[in-house]
Amino acid sequence: MLHKNHENKTEQIQMVSLEQLVPINHILRKISKTISFNFIYELVEDKYCLDNGRPSIDPVVLMKLVFLQYLFGIKSMRQTIREVEVNMAYRWFLGLDFYDSVPHFTTFSQNYRRRFKDTNLFQEIFDNILMQAYEQGFVDTQLQFVDSTHVKAHANRYKNKKVKIGSKAKSYQQKLDKEIQEDRKENNKKDLKPPKDGLPEEKEVTQSTTDPESGLFHKGEHKEVFAYSIQTSCDKNGWILAFDSYPGNLHDSTTFFSFYESKIKKYKSEKIVMDAGYKNPAIAKTLLDDNTLPVFPYTAPKRPKKSKDDYNKNDFVYDEYYNCYLCPENHVLKYSTTDREGYRHYKSDPKICSRCANLKRCTRNEMKQRTITRHIWQDYLDVSEEYRYTYQGKGEYKLRKETIERQFGSAKEYHGFRYTNMRGLMKMQMKAALTFTCLNMKKLAIMMDKKGKKEPRNPSSPIQTNNLMYKIMKFHNMVKKSSNPRLLIWGLSTL
Repeated sequence: MLHKNHENKTEQIQMVSLEQLVPINHILRKISKTISFNFIYELVEDKYCLDNGRPSIDPVVLMKLVFLQYLFGIKSMRQTIREVEVNMAYRWFLGLDFYDSVPHFTTFSQNYRRRFKDTNLFQEIFDNILMQAYEQGFVDTQLQFVDSTHVKAHANRYKNKKVKIGSKAKSYQQKLDKEIQEDRKENNKKDLKPPKDGLPEEKEVTQSTTDPESGLFHKGEHKEVFAYSIQTSCDKNGWILAFDSYPGNLHDSTTFFSFYESKIKKYKSEKIVMDAGYKNPAIAKTLLDDNTLPVFPYTAPKRPKKSKDDYNKNDFVYDEYYNCYLCPENHVLKYSTTDREGYRHYKSDPKICSRCANLKRCTRNEMKQRTITRHIWQDYLDVSEEYRYTYQGKGEYKLRKETIERQFGSAKEYHGFRYTNMRGLMKMQMKAALTFTCLNMKKLAIMMDKKGKKEPRNPSSPIQTNNLMYKIMKFHNMVKKSSNPRLLIWGLSTL
């Protein structure tokens, strides 16, 4: 039956409290119930004057405003304030009543500029929330998953200039140079001479004039954007353990070493799972030297060949005892030299190759000589390769899509981590800290809420007693029908 309501009830005075208007299962209720934010007062105490000036806005309320923005993926602080004005759950979370005025949208930006800029405040907030989860026994750091994601910078792709920058020395370069010289001595080769000019090589890069600290990232074959690369680590349960921000034009294998030393080495994990972008001998050696096993995926060898029948590097067998390679035709490729990058060169005999029936499958150069390279740290990479073939290694690598990749997907889809409207590495670091803090905060609140609702199991409850009696009777009937000892062992294990 059609019914029309002509009575306007919007102007009626209602006797209701703000507490009644917030749903019982709202995520903000769970966060407020299970997480204490009093630690923020200690973190910001030295950033306020205690005996002079006007009373400030409560630091916890100020931080909760930012948490609301990142928890619900609101694009800006201006829009966040608009949402707080009309959303009763947001007001309740901030501790405001119906008539309290909401802070101006510039309040946080002014506090950031005057108090929080160039500080470690947001990292400390992230660490404290993670520590609360760790104390509850939710975090397991023995298995880590490391990956990076790109966040689009607030910069026009076409406002740029070409600049020349000096290439930085690799963190492990001194150790590598020392082992190269030792390897050449063992093989009766002369020491490599230092470069003539002694200056670092320069390369030309495209730099944004809007946000110079971002980097040009090639997204696919045709699209290029200025972006930031966020190196991230999480455990097998999806807890974000560490993060760091870098320009988007730096490769994952380049930024990993500083990220590892400053952020994740302290956890002393048994294994670290990474994708193919991190698979190189230097990373494998760094981790294995610290008693951490790297877990890498399968990577197909580079094939500069023209047909599927051509021989690739995997078709050649390395003989560690004689320090040589054997080709598919059982001919020897002898050691030739070790280059500056740490690769040993093994070359075939052109006289033998010229008479080989499968020469075209092996090489097409004019010298009729095949060269195979092997890094002096390849043995470390082989250790991880052996583990990759195990069922456990394959299973741990598959967990990436359920852990680190899922966290990236959630951050971009629900928390505004696909792009940034701020400029500079420091502000990008702040955005990453707040985003991952909210991810951990939401996870902690949900798990603590479930933990509080669980009732302790009573071993003498009627349901469990009946289940145990049912299993005993079932086992008794099985023993009657069969005298197989394996069946007896299996039956006992099911009780």
